[in-house]
Amino acid sequence: MRDSMYTAFFGAMTQEARMNIISNNLANVNTTGYKRESLAFEDVFVRFASDYADPNDSLEDRILWPESKLRSQTRVSPTHLVHEQGSLKNTGNDLDLAISGEGFFEVETPEGELAYTRNGAFYRDPETGAMITGQRFQLLGEDGPIILPEDAVNVVVTEDGLVTADGDAIGAINLTTFNDLNGLEKMGRQLFRIKEGTDIQPEPADNARVHQGFLEDSNVEVVYEMVNMISTMRAFEAMQKVVTTTHEKDQQLIRDVGTTR
Repeated sequence: MRDSMYTAFFGAMTQEARMNIISNNLANVNTTGYKRESLAFEDVFVRFASDYADPNDSLEDRILWPESKLRSQTRVSPTHLVHEQGSLKNTGNDLDLAISGEGFFEVETPEGELAYTRNGAFYRDPETGAMITGQRFQLLGEDGPIILPEDAVNVVVTEDGLVTADGDAIGAINLTTFNDLNGLEKMGRQLFRIKEGTDIQPEPADNARVHQGFLEDSNVEVVYEMVNMISTMRAFEAMQKVVTTTHEKDQQLIRDVGTTR
């Protein structure tokens, strides 16, 4: 099989992966706190044996062979999370919180696992009084979960995360960031966790600010994603054409060789 067939095949596969990412981004355009994903491509170069030899190991100054040609085929590199700020939407709900700047809310799953989110749509658990997410994950503060009194009427959250209920201090929300956001991965339901094998550690998000009564929209730009979708479809069609053309040339070559005497 010709190299062009392999190249077109790998190209079509990468475009398919890119289309999956774009479709997922568009499906979450209205998801609170969603961070879009981006897919990058890289070349994997295939080197010849001559590339590993020193051409100057000879009695002559000139190179003994012409410069080698490098063959490459596209590959999909890992997806990247784009942590750009989404727009803030006013809801008027005292337990809706949004973060401006780099930072995450720290929550605890029922299994005791720590997770991080930008989705600040919280509720008061009627059983425990804790501020929880829609999946019943507890919002953590400096001294543990944020517990609201049952009869609390006026809940106020300051920009630095201090929570008060009817004038009484309840706790301070943990605002967390990381020195390398590429060390985070999605775990579903607008939650992030630290990738296994990475050595990043959470640290206080000193530059983050909390906005009470707001939620952060998705950072997906519909027009940008639609343009990417069109270019992906055209690239995939081009790869199909290369496969078809290569197949036709192979068939023609077989017929010509078969009739040659």
